[in-house]
Amino acid sequence: MKLRITAIALCLSAFAANAANPMSTEYTMRQCEGSLTPYPTEIKTVEYPDSLKPVFINHVGRHGARYPASASNCLLLAKALAKADSLGTITPLGKDLTALNRSVMAASEGRWGALDSLGMAEQAQIATRMFYNYTEVFSKGGTVEALSSYSPRAMMSMYSFTHQLDRLNNRLTFRTSTGRVNSPLMRPFDLDKDYIDFRKSKASQPTYDEYFAAACPVTAIRRVLGDSYPFADRAEEQNLAITEYYVVAGLEAMGMKTQMSHYFTAPEANALWSCFNMRQYLQRTATTVSAIPAEIASDLVLNLIETTDAFISGENTTTTAVLRFGHAETLMPLLSLLRIPGCHYLTNYFDTVGLHWRDFDVVPMAANFQMIVFRSERTGHYYVRIELNEQPVKMRKGDDAIYFPWGELRRYMMDCVPLYAQ
Repeated sequence: MKLRITAIALCLSAFAANAANPMSTEYTMRQCEGSLTPYPTEIKTVEYPDSLKPVFINHVGRHGARYPASASNCLLLAKALAKADSLGTITPLGKDLTALNRSVMAASEGRWGALDSLGMAEQAQIATRMFYNYTEVFSKGGTVEALSSYSPRAMMSMYSFTHQLDRLNNRLTFRTSTGRVNSPLMRPFDLDKDYIDFRKSKASQPTYDEYFAAACPVTAIRRVLGDSYPFADRAEEQNLAITEYYVVAGLEAMGMKTQMSHYFTAPEANALWSCFNMRQYLQRTATTVSAIPAEIASDLVLNLIETTDAFISGENTTTTAVLRFGHAETLMPLLSLLRIPGCHYLTNYFDTVGLHWRDFDVVPMAANFQMIVFRSERTGHYYVRIELNEQPVKMRKGDDAIYFPWGELRRYMMDCVPLYAQ
């Protein structure tokens, strides 16, 4: 491990020395909100051949848009702004940020981390599209099984989704489950011993620290606190810079108007986003540092296989949809373990991560992974279409196929699961 980290450090040092940094990306301000970005509003419906009939759906979703997860970032930012005000270094833009930060805290009081009205609407809209795109799955009044993690925002996402399905067809039977009993599937990051040991070892921390030190700009935080603000050191300056980013980037997710361009230039937003993106990439996906962050999704992959098998084999034909609601931290490992294009990227050149693994594409608010099972009207064989955020995924490189025989896809999914977990 020491040799690997040293090599990584050298790569990053060279990357910094050559001034080839993530600010060269040119993502929009909306994209630079990262995983705090609300779910896309324009979803293109992809038709399926008349020869195929949708019969079963497996769904894994992230909770919808929410208030900030906790008050910690707002409090840290408020403390720095108050200090700048008392010292007389605060700028007019800093006073704007003070007022904005207070508004965020006031709106979030008693609601920290809770699903907001936008998040409920996101889930209802996804449910509506699912119902009308795959009407046959729900038309006969079968059973919908749904489960969520114990987190209130995941639970409310589940109820918002199933409530909408019930409004569209009240002949459906719903079986819902929530609580810590679902943690092995929805929150393995809390339970998996190898992952807990991985986090405690801080194996990815040197990589992130090197990257963060080279990539995180401080120009935006200086514009609000003032050039004369007495930062303790460079680390405090960069920590406050990413804190400002996190507070501002989360506005749209809590139903407030975005102000990204008011506080950041495009290069600053891209660079700050890249740091937040890098942290998630290293902690929640398979990387050259460790495969463990992805392998924690093994039980979830096996559950997807088992529930699909149960329907196709006739063991459980009454349940026509299985819905699961968790977190970004649920989906990122799953998508990485299954090597979904755009969600799995291995490299030792970490300055390239932002070009190939983008959290705003992978896990925006209400992100979802779906397996739509079809039966051939002609042969009776079963095919599966995998969708990420309601868009079909081309699983084979250089191949436009989006329908896969279940037997073939099942073997692929099993091959993704490490032998120790099977």
